[in-house]
Amino acid sequence: MSEGALFGIGNPLLDISAEVSIDVLDKYKIKANDAILAEESHLPIYAELAALPNVEYIAGGATQNAIRIAQWMLQTKGASTYMGCVGDDEYGSKMEEQARGDGVNVQYMKDASTPTGKCAVVVTGHDRSLVTDLQAANNYKVDHLTKPENFALVEKAKFYYIAGFFMTVSPESIMTIAKHSCENNKTFMMNLSAPFLMEVPPFKATLMQAMPYIDILFGNETEAATFAKTEGWETTDVAEIAVKISQLPRAEGSSKGRVVVFTQGTEPTIVVCDGKVTKFDVTPLPKEKIVDTNAAGDAFVGGYLSQLVLGKEISECARAGMYAAHLIIQRSGCTFPEKPDFK
Repeated sequence: MSEGALFGIGNPLLDISAEVSIDVLDKYKIKANDAILAEESHLPIYAELAALPNVEYIAGGATQNAIRIAQWMLQTKGASTYMGCVGDDEYGSKMEEQARGDGVNVQYMKDASTPTGKCAVVVTGHDRSLVTDLQAANNYKVDHLTKPENFALVEKAKFYYIAGFFMTVSPESIMTIAKHSCENNKTFMMNLSAPFLMEVPPFKATLMQAMPYIDILFGNETEAATFAKTEGWETTDVAEIAVKISQLPRAEGSSKGRVVVFTQGTEPTIVVCDGKVTKFDVTPLPKEKIVDTNAAGDAFVGGYLSQLVLGKEISECARAGMYAAHLIIQRSGCTFPEKPDFK
């Protein structure tokens, strides 16, 4: 596997995670297992979580999580590169130190005028809700990506992954990478990430602009249903939705079909490749072993990517994804042991 084979770009965020009572969801009018951008009414939640004795601070952001997990699974320093925007502050430095310690080649854009973004991870039992205050993450510019020394890292990579949340920040960067990938017969991947990204017209438009270039699309059953609804498809069958998405038009010059991968919690993971639906059963885990479902979806993607870059079959990619997700939900936040036990 070549150095820098996997490239990710997204919203680097400091996760402020704490377990709370369900009253906190009601107080801030947020739903369990949802992901939203913070409005003014949500801003006090960060200080409220930070004041709790059980609070944890973890390097986060959906793409960064997936890249860190893939890097951990690969155990080859420098196999992955990650970009995004942080503030020139302590939180940004802590995230960079953690990600570099994991072996990721981090190349953050630094915005001295804006603090590093943060995400409130509101844990209620086995559920979690994410409230994101993007701050500096919102200020990423395509000019950073296209700097010669940074674009050289794009050119070096063979696989690209971008969580859907980045669609709110830099559509230009997404399309720059998508077109480069297509023109050079590489693999470009995205994630639906959250229902609101399909429900807000400008974000959905960005997704549909990128769709012809997407070689592998990830998501979960809720996001799949939301995509179908916004397309006017009268179905809630996840496998059927996956097939229909796989058949959406490809970009001119694209030489491969689109793979669609939808997780469904404890229900089988659905993978559509060449129009064929394959279901992979999830290994059951007793409820008492579940610590925190935060980053479970990101962990699945990271595990999947780790085997994809090694040229493994889809079945092995899915197995690695389920291994990583299974492990992450038994830990607090997106953390992992020193080495994977994946064989």
